[in-house]
Amino acid sequence: MTDFLSSGERLRLKPAERLRAEGPVPTQDVSNGEYFPGKRTPAQKRCAKRIDELAAAYGARQGMDRRQFLRSALGMAAAFLAMNEVYGWHFAVSPTEAADPERAAERAGELAGQFVFDDHTHFLRDDTRLKGLVGIRRWTAEMGKDPGMDPDQQSLADLKFESYVQEVFLGSDTSVALLSGAPSERPEDWFLTNDQMAAARERVNELAGSRRLLAHAVFTPGMDGWLEDLDYAIEHLGPDSWKGYTIGDNTHKDLAEHPWRMDDPELTYPGYERMAAAGINKVCVHKGLFPPSAARRWPGLTEYARVDDVGPAARDWPGLTFVIYHAGYRHLGASPQRALAEFERTGRIQWVSDLAEIPEGYGVDNVYADLGATFAHAAVTHPRLAAAILGILIRGLGPSQVLWGTDSVWFGSPQWQIEALRRLEIPEDLRARHGFDPLGPADGPVKRAILGENGARLYGLDSGAERSPVPEDRLAGLRKRYRQGGERRPHRVYGLVRRG
Repeated sequence: MTDFLSSGERLRLKPAERLRAEGPVPTQDVSNGEYFPGKRTPAQKRCAKRIDELAAAYGARQGMDRRQFLRSALGMAAAFLAMNEVYGWHFAVSPTEAADPERAAERAGELAGQFVFDDHTHFLRDDTRLKGLVGIRRWTAEMGKDPGMDPDQQSLADLKFESYVQEVFLGSDTSVALLSGAPSERPEDWFLTNDQMAAARERVNELAGSRRLLAHAVFTPGMDGWLEDLDYAIEHLGPDSWKGYTIGDNTHKDLAEHPWRMDDPELTYPGYERMAAAGINKVCVHKGLFPPSAARRWPGLTEYARVDDVGPAARDWPGLTFVIYHAGYRHLGASPQRALAEFERTGRIQWVSDLAEIPEGYGVDNVYADLGATFAHAAVTHPRLAAAILGILIRGLGPSQVLWGTDSVWFGSPQWQIEALRRLEIPEDLRARHGFDPLGPADGPVKRAILGENGARLYGLDSGAERSPVPEDRLAGLRKRYRQGGERRPHRVYGLVRRG
């Protein structure tokens, strides 16, 4: 994935695997190769140092070295303690949880059966040429998401099927996942073909003996034969929903010859007509992740990255459900302080606020927001920003229209993100000033809805209390043996970071 960054930008970056692991949550902005990462801030440096100090102090009491401690549930708690000390109180955690193994294990056990539906996951095809994504995983380990992971041993294999199953289904509390892909003007550079996504779904569900993996089919308005490809997917693959990239080719933006708008009646609407007729009515669209640096490099694509075409499409197609990935957040790669300063000054965040205002502005109820890389970027690098993003989305769309997505395995095992949402709360001053509702406890109605119930409802899954949210299938048995065998949950992430 070399076309995301210029040669000059790449010279200013280094693989994150060269950094020392710092803890089970990241403390520095990392790029997956799609954007230029923000500079490490003084607060992030203080947080990393404080995680080290807490690991040394609490680990010594348990007879653990730093690495052992940080790989445990105690280490996860200590990392959020450090975050609170540096950024102010945002995460529900107490010193007792970091010091008492029984208390930490009790909390983890209480939440392990919570239904978690991850609507945004990826892995790479076996013959992929996209080697740049390996750096994301290495970064994850070295930035502290998985202290038990050896960054020197990371390879493309870690971004493929076997690793995907291990990290998503065995190493995290994820119950059900939706497998996604990304197209390219170069057919060999699709993350996965539509046939490969369907085959992976069959393989996982056959292994599990239940419906654990769902799959997208990618649609590409304007590319040669795109309507015929859509018809083929409907007839032969039966996708659970659709995935589109309005900028056309997100992998090689320099080659993007087929950007499209969601509200284009001549180009895009014939595809919607086929989707609606087939009864496959969920349309997921990549939006945002297009900071000013990207706009300067690819100015012709900026209008396609915005969310101003979502409302008209939702109004014109009330029978379709539109899921906007990454919640349309623009500033990924820019310093989180920039987005936070914008919010503190104006009460808005580009283009998250625009997305959240669509239901009221267009009188529609068929627009959802997926959190995706937005939450991964904000939650543990500046939690106040993450709180603001969630507050805006819930206030505008409602808690029933926000979906949990992690963009794993680019950022490694989704467990650290799950823990971050379970613990995150919107500070009282933001609630008072902006009319945000509290997020509540990890097992409260808002977080239950976001983490799993909204996705289950949208995709026709049973997450009700009449049965175990995580079925006692073969995959559950594998997860149990995986954890009983002494395997620590991975907190892996990989990528590129700024030099110096």
